[in-house]
Amino acid sequence: MKKTKFDIIKDYLIELNYSITHEDKSSGILMIQKESEGIKNLIIGVADPILIIEQYIFKINTPSENIFKQLLQKNRDIVHGAFVLDETGQKVIFRDSLQLENLDLNELEGSINSLSLLLSEYSEQILEFSKY
Repeated sequence: MKKTKFDIIKDYLIELNYSITHEDKSSGILMIQKESEGIKNLIIGVADPILIIEQYIFKINTPSENIFKQLLQKNRDIVHGAFVLDETGQKVIFRDSLQLENLDLNELEGSINSLSLLLSEYSEQILEFSKY
C-alpha cells in the first residue's frame, strides 16, 4: 500500500527524533517538539501541494515601527522561512512552506534547523521584543 504524504512526513519527523505531541490526519496537522533545539508546539500542515511549517514566537503587546523594522531586517538572514504576523497583527510566527511533490528528509530537516538556528542566534532580541 502506498504511503500518503502525511505518513511520509510523519516518518521523516520520527526519523529526525522529533516528538509528535499531536496529530490529526484528517486535517493534515502534526505538532512536534524537540526542546533541546528550541522547538515547542511546531505546527506542520500537510496541505497538498505544500507543507506549511509554523512556530509561534511571541506576542507584540505594544506595536512599534522599530520592532517591525528589525523583524523584517532579520528575515534577510533567515535561511528558510521568515517572520510573519498572524491575522491580528500581534503574534509573531516563524513560517515556511515547502513543495510536497519532491520533498525529502534533508529539505524538511533544513527548514526546521533554520528555525532552531534563528531561535538560538536571535533569542535575546526575541526576549526583548516580547517585553514590549
